[in-house]
Amino acid sequence: MADFLEIAGKKFTSRLIAGTGKYQNMDMMVEAIKASGAEIVTVAIRRLDLENPNEKTILDYLDWTKYSVLPNTAGCRTVEEALFVARLGRTVTKSNWVKLEVIPDPKYLFPDPVGTFMAAEQLLKEGFVVLPYIHADPVLASRLEKLGCSTVMPLGSAIGSGQGIHTEDEIRMIVEQSAVPVIVDAGLGVPSDACQALEMGADAVLVNTGIAQSTDPVLMATAFKEGVIAGRKAFIAGRMGKKSYAISSSPDEGVPRTIHGSLDDY
Repeated sequence: MADFLEIAGKKFTSRLIAGTGKYQNMDMMVEAIKASGAEIVTVAIRRLDLENPNEKTILDYLDWTKYSVLPNTAGCRTVEEALFVARLGRTVTKSNWVKLEVIPDPKYLFPDPVGTFMAAEQLLKEGFVVLPYIHADPVLASRLEKLGCSTVMPLGSAIGSGQGIHTEDEIRMIVEQSAVPVIVDAGLGVPSDACQALEMGADAVLVNTGIAQSTDPVLMATAFKEGVIAGRKAFIAGRMGKKSYAISSSPDEGVPRTIHGSLDDY
């Protein structure tokens, strides 16, 4: 049976969404994204140089026949900024999808729950498909889903930190209650982090820094691809139950309990 990631009626075979920031150069970015197998690629609209039409941007390096470009509002500190950038992204990319980020604090970079909700509410009224980046807050995730968001995107740990998943319990709660895809975003540093997220039941992960800032981004992208596949297969297969004590894997029946005589008799 085919296993698809479905968002707002669109089906994808890959459960890895790729970011486009922090690469050493555009060629490296293109090769890493290709190696990742990602079908959705997110781009920070605010960081594009749109004032000079003769200069190439990230959008010019992406093959739009292969990837679904997901504009995001990274760098926006207020609701008003996020709304402006989302509308700009729709104009530039001709896509009404948006990864919504409202992050007021430049030091810790945690998303603003109130601002995110307010911006999502307005963007949904304007016909956007909203994928909100949030802290791993089950209550907020539920309210955003009821509002009409097409996914929820809880963080694993601080964005760009590579610390792995520090919010495991909360993500499990969000997965348990959600009827829309749960995409773990931020903090994933190595493929085992992505594998863990998928094993927990998350539908997908978004990875940028973990790939872009590695020593070999192309090889790391391949590893993340394989980690996501392994995690999804493990979730579908269903892990064994955890035991509080050891259980022998060898058979108990038909095994001699004692040996009579001396070793010289054998």
